Amino acid sequence: MRLDRLAELREILAADARLMAALALCRDLPVAAWIGAGAIRNTVWDHLHGRAPGPLGDIDVVFHDAALPPDADAGFAAMLHAACPDLAWDVTNQAHVHLWYGDYFGNNVAPFATLDQGIASWPDTATAIAVRLAVDDSIEVLAPFGLDDLFGLAVRWNPARVSAEAFMARIHAKQWLARWPRLGIVD
Repeated sequence: MRLDRLAELREILAADARLMAALALCRDLPVAAWIGAGAIRNTVWDHLHGRAPGPLGDIDVVFHDAALPPDADAGFAAMLHAACPDLAWDVTNQAHVHLWYGDYFGNNVAPFATLDQGIASWPDTATAIAVRLAVDDSIEVLAPFGLDDLFGLAVRWNPARVSAEAFMARIHAKQWLARWPRLGIVD
């Protein structure tokens, strides 16, 4: 991962007080929780488009702990909601995704052995990023595909979990090109 991109990501995220507060709440959970996906992507793409930070949307909180029961996610989400009810918390233990993914999305996925594996299966490479606040308030980053697509405004399909059709439907449904017109869809 390029160090200049890593430093730039940390600087952009650190400037968003809402995101930093959410990261601090996640750090207080009794699991190693990370915030990933849209909250990170949206913050960076808004910045790169010269916009003030827009709505964070869902705050995707992820962790990996196979020893916890599947209903632990709801308990952690309730803790976060009680601490900050203004945010839409979505907590997912990546160790249990295989238990419900097929019923919800129609295709089964194999169990993920690590958090990195779960993140590496997310639908596009620019969104497959998670961050957490360390004890010393530094921002730790997991980015299995690196940060070049995120900063290059490249929307690249990751075939690990979704079809190309589902990927394109997702882009259109979320209206990414209307919000961030400089994005490029990579075949």
